[in-house]
Amino acid sequence: MPPLESKHKPTGDTGIYTLNHSAQLKVNPAQIKQLGLAVIDTELFAVKALRDEIGDNFVKACELMLGCTGRVVITGMGKSGHIGNKIAATLASTGTPAFFVHPGEASHGDLGMITPQDVVIALSNSGETGEILTIIPIIKRLSVPMISITGNRKSTLSTEADINLHAGVEKEACPLGLAPTSSTTVALVLGDALAVALLDARGFTEEDFALSHPGGSLGRRLLLHVKDIMHIGDTIPQVLENASLRDALLVMTEKGLGMTAIVDAQQKILGIYTDGDLRRTLDKNIDVHSAKIKDVMTTNCKTIPAHLLAAEALTMMQNNKINAMLVINENAQLVGALNMHDLLRAGVV
Repeated sequence: MPPLESKHKPTGDTGIYTLNHSAQLKVNPAQIKQLGLAVIDTELFAVKALRDEIGDNFVKACELMLGCTGRVVITGMGKSGHIGNKIAATLASTGTPAFFVHPGEASHGDLGMITPQDVVIALSNSGETGEILTIIPIIKRLSVPMISITGNRKSTLSTEADINLHAGVEKEACPLGLAPTSSTTVALVLGDALAVALLDARGFTEEDFALSHPGGSLGRRLLLHVKDIMHIGDTIPQVLENASLRDALLVMTEKGLGMTAIVDAQQKILGIYTDGDLRRTLDKNIDVHSAKIKDVMTTNCKTIPAHLLAAEALTMMQNNKINAMLVINENAQLVGALNMHDLLRAGVV
């Protein structure tokens, strides 16, 4: 598709362009939509072509990073730098310690961040980025292995690197052929491929991922245990089996969890009484002042061990259509209680 005609006009001889608002208002919506689709198609083609580049060098790059006893240091200038930052973040969050170093800052002191135990990944579509070429001799002097991701196999960076990963594209998605578009997308996909291959090779698990994402919802689901959020001690609603229904209701009101446990002298759970049980009791015209709690409680109630994940408590509540659970220890004694509101406050839901 031919590029859209420029809507910018030069002002005098200054070379400065201003927006022609009247022309902007006359943009053809169909043409804009067509250009958007063309960009997506161009980048899809470039990503599909990348499949042919996943070969021996890709495997060698993964092996080099797996054997790294330090950190994977990513560097890149301009748009390649932004992609490098993302690749470093993805590696770090999936089990491969990594960080980004700006090549311009590297030649002014930040090279001190790189040690002989590290591996460097340098990104440059042209492979001739001056700021990166400037620091290559220092990287080699330190005997730091270097992987390059470039769009030109014969470039200086490609040939100087220990391993070159080709991320060249037939054309950019920019209709002017100037703005890095397809090339940055391909580099990002290649970085993701490296990160995921390493994740699998390391046996990285959901629990490992959660450890580096404790503030996220996944981290809370995989790291938070029932014992971390349950009510304990005097905050647990509980009565003995010989208590009256009236006393049990007073305890439920005081503790505010919408239920109470019924226990024996050894803290073994005999049953539970909930707001739902109260409604069913009233439907039966039972005298709440004279009835015993053991006569109206629900036996064989659902319980959960304190060491299990809070997410498992949520699953049990949802599967059993209940809003509260009693927590037990290894001796099946009552040690805590929690309800759906506790899970909501903890961010598990």
